[in-house]
Amino acid sequence: MGKTGYVHSIESFGTVDGPGVRYVLFLQGCGLRCLYCHNPDTWRPSCGKLMDSKQAAADILSYRNFIRTGGVTISGGEPLLQPEFVTDLLERCKKNGIHTAVDTAGSVPLSISKTVIDAADMLLLDIKSLDEKLCKRLTGQGPENTLATLDYCEKTKKRVWLRHVLVPGLTLNKALLEEMADYLQAYTCIELTELLPFHKMGEFKWEELNMEYELGNTPTPSKDELQMVKQIFENYSLPYLLKE
Repeated sequence: MGKTGYVHSIESFGTVDGPGVRYVLFLQGCGLRCLYCHNPDTWRPSCGKLMDSKQAAADILSYRNFIRTGGVTISGGEPLLQPEFVTDLLERCKKNGIHTAVDTAGSVPLSISKTVIDAADMLLLDIKSLDEKLCKRLTGQGPENTLATLDYCEKTKKRVWLRHVLVPGLTLNKALLEEMADYLQAYTCIELTELLPFHKMGEFKWEELNMEYELGNTPTPSKDELQMVKQIFENYSLPYLLKE
């Protein structure tokens, strides 16, 4: 038997959660309350489908031919909240030659998350904001754990793809983006920064859960705003992917 964990859903042919075609396992539970979250139904812990890591690994391996150009990504929710399950699952996948990634906000202390980070081939690390006040407004929590996670990845030479959501009126701000670009220059572990324009495709889930969606009147980024973002990252010579 392996370790047990709570799973929200599975995508067997994912193309946006790491390199190549990937099996994506979305886990249940998250301590953040992001204003733009498109999966608020994953927030509640200890619900969803209870799975055994041995069982989960067997299902992943059944898709081996389809994910050979990519691998498996453990997402959420926040996968670092279930470290024993995730670590065991990653180790089982790696023993079978499956590339592994963890999609995380790094919002969990390193005392809990180190084993998961060490076991993964790479992290998809979501930085909400470097600004403590803004980060707390966006998520309910400051950025300290996320930045400590990034520092640990730099120390251990862990492969990292960063993610950052561009929200008009909040994170889509020239001064804040220049500050972030300057901050990221110091890290050699970062291979790519994925810049994700804000969208409201998950708004219906908030309505279904009878939750107020504060960003209902927030527009999607304009072409001029996205061009400004591109120019900033090019000026700082940072590798990026803007998902328009």
